[in-house]
Amino acid sequence: MTRCCIILGDQLSADLSALQTLEPRDVVLMAEVWSEATYVNHHKQKIALIFSAMRHFRDALRQSGRTVHYVTLDDPDNTQDLTTELERMQAVHEFSGWVLTEPGEWRLKVAFESLANRADYPIEILEDTRFFASHARFSSFLSGRKQPRMEHFYRAMRKETGLLMDGAEPAGGQWNFDHDNRKKFTGGALPAPMTWPEDAITTEVKSLVNRRFANHFGTLESWFWPVTREQALEALQYFIAERLPFFGDFQDALVAEEDTLFHSLLSTSMHLGLLSPREVCVAAEMAYRDGQAPINAVEGFIRQILGWREYVRGLYWAYMPEYKERNGLKADWPLPEFFWDESQTDMRCIQEAVRNTREHAYAHHIQRLMVTGNFALISGCRVGDVTDWYLAVYADAFEWVELPNTLGMALFADGGLMGSKPYCASGKYIDRMSDYCKGCVYSVKAVDTEDACPMNYLYWDFLATHREAFANNPRMAMVLKNLDRMDPEKLSRVRMLATDFKARVNATGSDRQSKAQGALL
Repeated sequence: MTRCCIILGDQLSADLSALQTLEPRDVVLMAEVWSEATYVNHHKQKIALIFSAMRHFRDALRQSGRTVHYVTLDDPDNTQDLTTELERMQAVHEFSGWVLTEPGEWRLKVAFESLANRADYPIEILEDTRFFASHARFSSFLSGRKQPRMEHFYRAMRKETGLLMDGAEPAGGQWNFDHDNRKKFTGGALPAPMTWPEDAITTEVKSLVNRRFANHFGTLESWFWPVTREQALEALQYFIAERLPFFGDFQDALVAEEDTLFHSLLSTSMHLGLLSPREVCVAAEMAYRDGQAPINAVEGFIRQILGWREYVRGLYWAYMPEYKERNGLKADWPLPEFFWDESQTDMRCIQEAVRNTREHAYAHHIQRLMVTGNFALISGCRVGDVTDWYLAVYADAFEWVELPNTLGMALFADGGLMGSKPYCASGKYIDRMSDYCKGCVYSVKAVDTEDACPMNYLYWDFLATHREAFANNPRMAMVLKNLDRMDPEKLSRVRMLATDFKARVNATGSDRQSKAQGALL
């Protein structure tokens, strides 16, 4: 009897747990479906990347001798839903059973479990073994902890994996070199992102996306995403040689029109399964051991994978589905239109982050956390609007990694489960880490005048709004003291500016004063 394994778009790994159970006679199902491409308004590049990578993986499986039933988006028999495609294939082929690796998103896991419970044929769901920490391992970390901090988890994982360890001690004599990774980039040559000649599969997929998803956010002109394991391995080698040595120093830097700096651009390859997190971390550690990259760069990079990536996945599965509904600060302002169209704002930092996102389906972690995320936090943007935006616009955004990073880290909406303080900041932070403010029509030095940077007065308004909620947070003590020392009349002007700013955006969709004033006349 023949079994069938269904492989999802982010499970493109030859060592996938479900694939490892198959006999030579067993077959594979892969399907491009409308429901997965449209449950949020996914960036065109994200859809094209996943479909192209799926088709390349299909061909690799066939070349290895595996039979693959592949359903394209335009197949007239396509039901456009993953579970119903499974049912359709079962009706045609009468497989003896099905196997799949656990989906990476809660909604899909629930959908497949529901199908398994009602089907009259066996459907086996296996654990995804492509991560360092299993669900059980992360549960053991959570046990007895009221505040499960990433740093504690990260150190435990370093010890368990041996990564960047010298015996029982951390390499370089300390666990975390984050303090050394906050330099402002002052100029010099930057290595361009690696690219590959576009093959017929990617060309065909791009045409499909432009035709079927014409109203989706983003463009397809720029393209630096690996779509095969071979390309992903080349991208890893390129990062290690050309970018990793400088990654640590400038990983928090922001530079206008320099969209990738020294970042790896490997997250899509890991999330899709083209690279394993272990091989990426091992390659980075080898660069340190061989003297090719400094400890602050390698530790900072490995911390993003072994620490943050594993940690947010653990939190996601431990606290879903309730986690998605959290809104600890009761934020309810609609996400401004300029998150979709940067021409609707005069804030240069937002312009840069959204332009980068629109053109590349990418922005590095400081743009996401301290520009768009910080703005959404201090202006009180509706949590669901923000999490849907992040899930839609980034090529590497899958809910298990996106939701905790956005809801917990950026928006502090989980009540402090993930972070010990909100990552709120005024324009001073952006001015310190970037060259954005020099070309902005707003003044980053002003706080309570019409030309003041909106980040400044929104920041102080945010602190005043949540003064009591943060009163017992020791990490907020200093900023609250500064708030309390502010002249009452100045604070009143600041809060009025925040109110007027939101009213202007609500009325026109834009913060641009000239456009807004004309519309309100």
